[in-house]
Amino acid sequence: MNRLEQKYTETVKPALMKDFNYTSPMQCPKLEKIVINFGVGDAITNPKLLEEAVSELTQISGQKPVITKAKKSIANFKLREGMAIGCKVTLRGERMYDFLDKLINISLPRVRDFRGVSGTAFDGRGNYTLGVKEQLIFPEINFDKVGKIRGMDVVIVTTAKTNKEAYALLEGLGMPFAKKEG
Repeated sequence: MNRLEQKYTETVKPALMKDFNYTSPMQCPKLEKIVINFGVGDAITNPKLLEEAVSELTQISGQKPVITKAKKSIANFKLREGMAIGCKVTLRGERMYDFLDKLINISLPRVRDFRGVSGTAFDGRGNYTLGVKEQLIFPEINFDKVGKIRGMDVVIVTTAKTNKEAYALLEGLGMPFAKKEG
């Protein structure tokens, strides 16, 4: 069992049960999956960039990503329907906990001028989206082999019904939310 998963079952879950007055442990919100998405808009002109993004995402997640294709054509961006423009990977189970542990404890503190992640990036249904400006914060990425700095989206999907429940869950797991000023 992963360190973060153990923390969830031993301390976070009982605290959530008490705070939200749940009657059954099954009502307690938990992590469902984490989706990491790389948008590679430059892949339209240079398909080799997509291969680099796929290999970097494989190193970061430990799992082979799927290539995402454009849903519709946009003439201004020289984009045709069906063109490969990104890659994404969905993590569940042990890999999900491993990735979140690495993100919270190793990668986010490496961000320059880091003051915590936004506490308002919830979608209303208990899911949290985090934008990472560069893939270099992950320890697996070799700085010298990076062709282009890319940003990515990390979506943490939980079973929480409200933003408040999801916030309490992620805060309990150690997500470094920025302190509210005022």
